[in-house]
Amino acid sequence: MQRKASAIWKGSLKEGKGSVSTVSGVLQNTPYSFSTRFENTPGTNPEELIAAAHAGCFSMALSAQLAGANLTPWSIETTATLSLEKLDSGWSITAVHLDVIGRVPNADQATFQKAAENAKTGCPVSKVLKANITMNAKLEG
Repeated sequence: MQRKASAIWKGSLKEGKGSVSTVSGVLQNTPYSFSTRFENTPGTNPEELIAAAHAGCFSMALSAQLAGANLTPWSIETTATLSLEKLDSGWSITAVHLDVIGRVPNADQATFQKAAENAKTGCPVSKVLKANITMNAKLEG
């Protein structure tokens, strides 16, 4: 299985502009720039897309872990907060924190926490990141 995405960049780092696209068409020439990446200008950037991918991947992995305990979630809401820091070696994704809220009928806290931990380490996006991944998982009634 392979997935494809592409990016085009035109110009210098600070004044240039780029766009990202996916074969699925979900992103089509979606613009990004230095200011959307390193400043607070609205718009997407590679790190935001990685955070979205991590949140989506983790939520699916948690659903799979819960299925192994014969539990089906009503919902799993995951927010991934990615930290991009300038180190001596250059810019690096140093951490991702996952905030998770699960609504899972008949689940107890211990089962939910175990499933969440297994999902955190087993999710393919977690595996590809070299960042410190932390998590706060909360089971709601």
